[in-house]
Amino acid sequence: MSIEITQGHLRDDSLLEKVVVSKTFWVLICTFFFGYPLIKSINRKLPDPLPVYYGVTDFNLSDEFGKPFGSKDLLGKVYIANFFFTSCTSTCPHLMKELQKIQKRLKGVGQSTAIVSFTVDPLTDTPEKLFKHSRKLNSNPWVWKFLTGNEETLRKTIEGGFKVVLGESKGKNDFQLYDIAHSEKLVLVDQKGRVRGLYSLDKNSINQLMLDVGLLVNNSFNRQI
Repeated sequence: MSIEITQGHLRDDSLLEKVVVSKTFWVLICTFFFGYPLIKSINRKLPDPLPVYYGVTDFNLSDEFGKPFGSKDLLGKVYIANFFFTSCTSTCPHLMKELQKIQKRLKGVGQSTAIVSFTVDPLTDTPEKLFKHSRKLNSNPWVWKFLTGNEETLRKTIEGGFKVVLGESKGKNDFQLYDIAHSEKLVLVDQKGRVRGLYSLDKNSINQLMLDVGLLVNNSFNRQI
């Protein structure tokens, strides 16, 4: 038995096939996909640094556990300061509700941030009172601190440290600073104890606050690597 072998027509590779099997093609592809993001990141316009308004003077107060807590405990952290009093029934509940949301948004930043709430009614807001109030707010004591102290120290901290003007009441207590609590302002302080921004409680302002917190945290991280 004989086997007949016939030669078929061999098809020439197309231009596309030639390009695909070329080493030069794959080198160019890899260079583009790995190099383009790097070039883009280098040429990306970074946000302008936040302004530095003033430094917060050193303070030493007591937290909701009755333990000493002051500015030295906050060095190296970005923190958000606010002013309130536990018996407030007008604007403070809204303020604290917004801070609860902020606390949740800070979870991904670890221990590099904090929230510090200063009472403006130290005669009423003892550490025990602040502790009960913090429990109602489900605050994380590692992130959110509630501070009180004697009248003179607290006044120096708020007026001298944060440059916030306090008002006095003519009521039964000589030192009730309700006006400042109603301003609902949040103060952003950087890792060196410098005020970098003031924010209201509207949605846009809160979002800007969170962006600025991230900017300060990232700048600090980038300097460490």
